[in-house]
Amino acid sequence: MIRNDIKQLAAYHVPDADGLIKLDAMENPYPLPDALRRQWAERLAQAQVNRYPDAGMHDLRAAIAEREGVKPEQVLLGNGSDEIIQMALIAADSGACVIPQPTFVMYELISRWLKRPVATVPLGKGFSLDAEAFLRVCAREKAAIAFLACPNNPTGNLWPRDTVRQIADNFRGLLVIDEAYRPFAETTHADLISPHAIVLRTFSKLGLAGLRVGYALGCADTIEALGKVRLPYNINSLSQLSLAFFLEHFDVFEQQAASIRAERGRLMAALLAMDEVEVFPSQTNFLLMRVPDADAAFEGLKARGILVKNLHGAGDVLKQCLRVTVGLPEENDRFIEALKEIVRETAASA
Repeated sequence: MIRNDIKQLAAYHVPDADGLIKLDAMENPYPLPDALRRQWAERLAQAQVNRYPDAGMHDLRAAIAEREGVKPEQVLLGNGSDEIIQMALIAADSGACVIPQPTFVMYELISRWLKRPVATVPLGKGFSLDAEAFLRVCAREKAAIAFLACPNNPTGNLWPRDTVRQIADNFRGLLVIDEAYRPFAETTHADLISPHAIVLRTFSKLGLAGLRVGYALGCADTIEALGKVRLPYNINSLSQLSLAFFLEHFDVFEQQAASIRAERGRLMAALLAMDEVEVFPSQTNFLLMRVPDADAAFEGLKARGILVKNLHGAGDVLKQCLRVTVGLPEENDRFIEALKEIVRETAASA
């Protein structure tokens, strides 16, 4: 009844964060201002939930297109960027999917769901990406699609533009450049859009994770083709109304992103001051660090009411690594003090 390979897969696990400071999921920690929340509620009251949502999302796509400097027909909306990843994997020619390793797990997971073979290219020192090695794997595996998360998750780094450009210029399949963390990065790759390359964005990291809306930017013909495998009415009425409203007040989220970038710098400085902790450069809203004992640190933080992401189980370059989302200033202070205690305890028992 159920495919054996599906039975053997591990489901994507979302841990219970009830009662904990939640620093594991790269969410914007800042709540909506009260006045904006009230205005939003008034807008939502206009929803005709007895009717299906606008299937073409024309007004919303036009608003996003105006912000991004493209035409509405170059915008594709998805129920989270995950759905667009799935659309791309469904629509692409038969052939392997090539990804760096480590990177965002959904590229490989959705490929497995769809029985598309996956080939990985290990990252080098400092989580660097070798463009020539990546292209060689693409050629060897007869790849039809490839994903580059720019910046990369879970490592946090942004590969040099020349590296990404070399891959975009020479890969003849569909290249998906995933810019989920664009609000926290110093550059974009939208100029690399071509018949072979699309750019993926999301509103989730910016503060609207609960709406589950992502979008792709690409050439009109590519976007039209991907749209043919989009499920009807995939963006519900409440999300459409909400996003249209929030786009009118986008400065609020840009200010919050600036605060997160500033807190990232402060958190980075605090971690760099700990001799036992190795923290890696980041252009995202999270930091990756290596600690003496990741399992012990993870449990110690959880016991102190703080949830982070333990990546040690992934092995290789992520051995003894934890990933922490940049939270509110007071949450970051709690995390820093807790980690200091744990590191001291670990050193004392060694």
